Amino acid sequence: MKMPLVLLILIASLSACAGNKTLGLSPDVNVIETGALPEPTRSDLLSETRTYLIGPFDKLKIDVFGVEELSREVQIDGSGDLSFPLVGVVQASGLTPGELAIKIEDGLRGRYVRNPDVTVNLEETVSQVVTVDGQVDKPGSYPVIGKMTLMRAIANAGGASEFAKLDDVIIFRNVNGQQLVGIYNLKAIRRGNYGDPNVFANDVIIVGDSSTRRLFKDIIQAAPLITTPIVLLLR
Repeated sequence: MKMPLVLLILIASLSACAGNKTLGLSPDVNVIETGALPEPTRSDLLSETRTYLIGPFDKLKIDVFGVEELSREVQIDGSGDLSFPLVGVVQASGLTPGELAIKIEDGLRGRYVRNPDVTVNLEETVSQVVTVDGQVDKPGSYPVIGKMTLMRAIANAGGASEFAKLDDVIIFRNVNGQQLVGIYNLKAIRRGNYGDPNVFANDVIIVGDSSTRRLFKDIIQAAPLITTPIVLLLR
């Protein structure tokens, strides 16, 4: 399948780079060809690409095999710590459940449990969510566990409303401290013109008309019909 063209528009006080195209709205707006809206890094969302990382206020189920009195449900505090019997305070935020299990095992090993076997499972997440707003049936924040795409995120929010404007759906994302905005055509995705893009924790999706979408009205109108994604890098 042919790779979709993505326009990366740099809105900043930049000198024009050789080979870049100027959109025409401003000398500081440049168009660069790229493959897709860049994925956030681990530091951007305290998460690897598809591995869940624990965050503040998440609820976990911790089981210590053979030691029932140590098995319990816990909630991570606002600083990303948890307090566990015989181990003390453990920094959990930014760890995978498996990494936290190893950390607890290390704290128990030798002094309290000869050969501890700890399992950590996610019960509820409030830290790794995607926000869906605009013209959807159920706007709100939804957990991101495993792989999620734009279409799936909108489906989780009850789907687009009857009169939603589907030809410019917006994704806000932070990557390496910079805010990116991707503009997608849901109809084009459904037709198979280009792939359903992945979404990640901390993304904000705006479907259809909204005051936020109107900020990009001039860019949307200046561009051709949106049959490929448009990606904006905001300063």
